[in-house]
Parts: sequence; structure tokens; C-alpha cells
Amino acid sequence: MVPSLAGHRRWLFPASLILFAGFYLLLAGVEFTASRLADRADLDDLQRATRLSPGNADYHHRLGRYFAFAAPNPSAALDQYQSAVQLNPHQASYWLDLASAQQVAGNPAGQLQAIQAALRAEPTAPEVAWEAANFFLVTGDQEQALREFRVVIDNDVSLAPAALQYCWRVRPDADALLRDVVSPRPDTLLGFLNLLITKKETEGTIKTWDRLVQLHEKFPSGSLFGYVRYLIQARRPDAAMAAWEQASGILNLSGYLPTRDNLVVNPDFSLDILDAGFDWTYVNRTGVRPLLDPTDFREGHRSLSITFEGPGINDAGIQQLIPVRAGMTYDFSAYYKSSEFEGAGGPQIVLRDAYSGLPLFASDPLKDADIWKEVQSKITVPDSTTLLALNIERFPAGSPIRGKLWLDSFALSPAATAKESP
Repeated sequence: MVPSLAGHRRWLFPASLILFAGFYLLLAGVEFTASRLADRADLDDLQRATRLSPGNADYHHRLGRYFAFAAPNPSAALDQYQSAVQLNPHQASYWLDLASAQQVAGNPAGQLQAIQAALRAEPTAPEVAWEAANFFLVTGDQEQALREFRVVIDNDVSLAPAALQYCWRVRPDADALLRDVVSPRPDTLLGFLNLLITKKETEGTIKTWDRLVQLHEKFPSGSLFGYVRYLIQARRPDAAMAAWEQASGILNLSGYLPTRDNLVVNPDFSLDILDAGFDWTYVNRTGVRPLLDPTDFREGHRSLSITFEGPGINDAGIQQLIPVRAGMTYDFSAYYKSSEFEGAGGPQIVLRDAYSGLPLFASDPLKDADIWKEVQSKITVPDSTTLLALNIERFPAGSPIRGKLWLDSFALSPAATAKESP
């Protein structure tokens, strides 16, 4: 009996499926074998993997790297890299290795073409931009190098500091780099600010800071503290206070601003001590224990208590820096209480020129006060003074002392005659 045409058709589809499945399994087996061979990183195995799967760009690339590093054969490496980029021109790492091979082969034109192809493949990849930037630096194309370093800075926080260093070497001009390289973002601007601080480029830091605060975006408060500290050391208290005021709203520090009637920040210790900027700062001193005391205060809800118990004390370690106008007269006052002190003299409130150390005011010893007492004085600032240091010092310095002091309600304001002047 002759089989019908319909019967042949019934068997044709299952047979085709079996054939296709077998072919697929064969290909999969070949690819699996090639993959296992390529992973062994042995020359024979890499070559076998490439023969089994000649269309796999990754195997050609791996073989090229073997010839480049494990068994140096620059010509063979170049051939394999070229095969890799022909099979997959969208992998920037292939092009970068080809560029290196072209460099070894003494072909700068080929190296440039490979670098440019890598940038087309992955234009925002920081590792690609880094390699390209260094290539353009070597070849003298500074403009292109700066453009690629900007890509690095914008896309890799870890590489940004080094990239900024290179940019500064190429073009040590804060204005130009702010325009062409440093993106208007807090992280990049802060990185550039830190670089300029290390270079002591004060005017550049001020311009960078102005760009930063114009963004009105939050950034770490430590950056403000470090910048203010730098400006004070650079003898620019005016710029330091401007930065403090500019950042106060952004960083929620408005309570730490001086006022028209009182230049002392946090005068009654009602706020936590920042230990930075224009708030109170503190340095540990042996034999001195400061404490914000909520149990005894004149106004607000706490005072600063300082316990002295030892020899060799020169000061309490407490300080506040206060920008002032040269030649002006100010009214100063503070309140104190004290337990009975043992030892000669006692602690005193002292105002000095923060730079020269010249004393402008020193109170009588702060002792024998079981109720709150006021210290007050008029202080005329010399024409050379722009920053005061408010300290609690020990007189006579270095001699033994034991006792406890409370301080509150500090105030420094322009004197009445100064307020009335136009």
C-alpha cells in the first residue's frame, strides 16, 4: 500500500523540529566548548576557541591581549584586535587595545583613529575618556584633552580629583576651567574648590564658591567649614564671613549668624556648638572640662561651664573668631558666675587681634561671683585689625588652678557713636 501525501506531511514537521533541535544543540555545544576553552587563557585553548567560534569578537580580543602581554607578539596582537573591532565596533575596550597596539607598531594615525572610534562607541564612559584625554595630552591637543577630562569629572567621582589635577597643569586658570571643564554641580565644584585651596588660589576659590552657592543645592557642611578655615588662614575674614552668610540658608545654619546688634554667634549657648567656622570652637586642654550646663544659666536655657582642675593651664581651649571693621569702637559685655577658685589669679575673658595676637581687652579675674555678674568694656579696633579672637585665658599662665566658671550672654556691637555715623 502506497503511503498518502498527507501521511508524509504529518511526519515532515516533527522531523524538521528534531533536525532543528539537533542543529541548535550542536551549535550550543560548540559555543559552550569554545567558551570553556577561552576561559582557560592558554594560547592553544584561545586559538581553538577562536577557530570554533570565529565570529565571536570577545575571543579575538582575548587572544589579542594574550599576544600583547603573556607572549609578546605585537603583530599578532594587532591582527586579533582588528578582527575584534570588525566583528563588534561598539565595544570601546576593543578600540582602546587596538590603539595601544597601533602605538607599539609606531602608527600614530592608526592610534588616533582607534581612540576616536572608542569615543564614538562609548562617548560618556569615564575610563574611555580618561585614556583618550591622556592620549590627547601626549599629542599636544590640549583642548580635546580638556573636553575628555570633563567627561571623566562628570561621570566618575573617584577619577575626578586626578582629572582636575591634570586640567590645572594644562591650564592653571580658574576662570577658564570653570567655564570649560567644571560642570555646575556641587560635587564637581567642591572638587575644584579643594584643588584651588591646595594651590592657595584664593581668588579662584572665591569665584568657585560663588558658583557653588548660586546653585542653591545642599552640600556637606564640612566643605563650608574647611573653606572658611582656609579663608581665615589666608587673612580674608571678609570673604569667610560672606561665605558663612551665603551658606547659612542652604545648610540650615541661619541661627549661627551674627546680627546687627550682636556680632557674637551663639552668645548664650542655646545652640549646639559647631566647633567650626564662626561659632565657638574647642581644643582639648589638659585639666579643663567644658560643658553646656542646663542647670544654671542667665538667659536662654543653658550656659557654658568650665571646670579647671590642674597645673599648666594657659587657656580653656574655647574660642570664637569675630570679623570686625578696622578703626571702629565696639561695646563688649558678658556675664559670669564662679565657684571658689584655688590658686593665684583666675580665668579671664580676652579679646585679641586674631592674627597678631595683640590683646585689645582683658577682663579682671572671673572669680568670687556666686551670682551672675557683668563684664563690660568699650573696645576700639586698630586700623590693622579685621578679625578678633575671643578667648578664655588663664592668668598667670601655667600656674595651678582649681574651680568652676559659668559664662553666658556674650555681646559685641558697634558703639552708639559708631551706630549713629552714616
